[in-house]
Amino acid sequence: MSRSVSSVSSSRSGSFIAKLLAILSVAVTIVLVDSVSAEAEAANSKYAGIVVDAKTGNVLYSENADRLQYPASLTKMMTLYMTFEALEQGRIRLDTQVPFSAHAAAQAPTKLGVRAGGTITVEQGILGLVTLSANDAATALGEMLGGGSEDRFAQLMTAKAHALGMTRTTYRNANGLPNTAQMTTARDQARLGIALRQHFPQYYGYFSTRAFKFGTRTIRSHNRLVGSVRGVDGIKTGYTRAAGFNLVSSVQLDGKSIVGVVLGGASGPARDAQMRNLIAAYLPKASSRGGSSALIAQAAPAPAMIETPAPVEPQKVQPKTQPQMAKTITAAQQPVPAAVADLSLPHKGPLPDAREVAETEVAYAETAQSKSDNPLVAQPMQAPTKVKTTTFKQQASVPAPKPSEQDDAGVDNVTTASTSPASAGAASGGNGPAGWVVQVGVSPSRQMAMDLLDSAKSKGGKALASAKPFAVAYGAGGDQLYRARFGGFDDQRDAVNACKALKKAGVKCWAAAQ
Repeated sequence: MSRSVSSVSSSRSGSFIAKLLAILSVAVTIVLVDSVSAEAEAANSKYAGIVVDAKTGNVLYSENADRLQYPASLTKMMTLYMTFEALEQGRIRLDTQVPFSAHAAAQAPTKLGVRAGGTITVEQGILGLVTLSANDAATALGEMLGGGSEDRFAQLMTAKAHALGMTRTTYRNANGLPNTAQMTTARDQARLGIALRQHFPQYYGYFSTRAFKFGTRTIRSHNRLVGSVRGVDGIKTGYTRAAGFNLVSSVQLDGKSIVGVVLGGASGPARDAQMRNLIAAYLPKASSRGGSSALIAQAAPAPAMIETPAPVEPQKVQPKTQPQMAKTITAAQQPVPAAVADLSLPHKGPLPDAREVAETEVAYAETAQSKSDNPLVAQPMQAPTKVKTTTFKQQASVPAPKPSEQDDAGVDNVTTASTSPASAGAASGGNGPAGWVVQVGVSPSRQMAMDLLDSAKSKGGKALASAKPFAVAYGAGGDQLYRARFGGFDDQRDAVNACKALKKAGVKCWAAAQ
């Protein structure tokens, strides 16, 4: 009898040990896969990342944290900051109606799909941004808060960014769809993530929304770490082909608090795995003491702007109207509290060359502003002293990508495209072919420039059939940028005609003599 009991006991013990070993094996496999994914991600040429202790401001991890990169839908974090600020100041309410202009309704997916003349509430707009990353809702909010102009709102966003210490960030639209002049850094995005949580705790909970009902639809969040990684309470994902897969995550657990940023991920899973590993590695190193009040500038007064209008009747929406505005308060004019200069999150490296940026990628005229001696305040862009062409000079802008490449278009499991046929044999060094050229944008890496050229060539048709795409590098070190150009035109007329064809396809460009 005792032998039988002993045998059963031994069998159960063996079975338990076998199950335990199986569970441990699966756990080890997951850890190893995540580790391999994280190592591969860190080796990705587009990759940049940072982890900041939100209580002390100490940088716990940094990789290319000050390199200029495309924010993609992380842009909507600033759109939401401006929205929360307007709510706090009483200029709008959660039930305020947000009108959709034709411009807002025409934005590329992902989107809520509201028709021109329709409206949603501010709260629906917020939920649409934090879950679906709706581009149309972001533009509609931007137009409402910018007095009818998304360009004006982008200026306000940039001024607010600089006031918060985000000295290397420039916004050109409210949603993050491609624009070569819209740039940021991992460090700046960490600042913004912390500022959102510190300045608007009453609204920050929206970032943890996992799904919401919009009409008959149930819209689920793109942020897969919320609800799956202990302590993660937001914030935002982003993706475009040029930017790669971006993510800002906030973690609060066991009295510790960090914000992590991953930019330029090779795929959604690789990006998420990298963030999981960063959280696991650096949350234990964060401080459980100290406060965060001195880390980020306190919410600065909103730049002067018209009062938010009362809800507009759909038939009266005027998308192109730009009412008389109060005097503009620019980034250099806004007071930068001493808290911004906290060395916990220092600004590293020089700002981009203002003249180069102005020459190739200014998306709107900067308001005249006085220079500042404060290195944490971005200096104003100066108009170029020499204009290469006066008739056909246009602001550079990345064309809208195909639906499968749209920002946060539910393609987090799709890897970024490899070098395309159009760019495979293209000149990518030196100054490229002599003669007339057509420039379509500026990118922070050679591959991004070639991707931009590939996209433009597919839209240019016969006018670009014999054109030679190439990227011209300028600048040095971490601030090196690449002009995306087409060469091989026999004369000015051919270059101008090619540029006209691109413009008809929605690609902004300008022709010039090389």
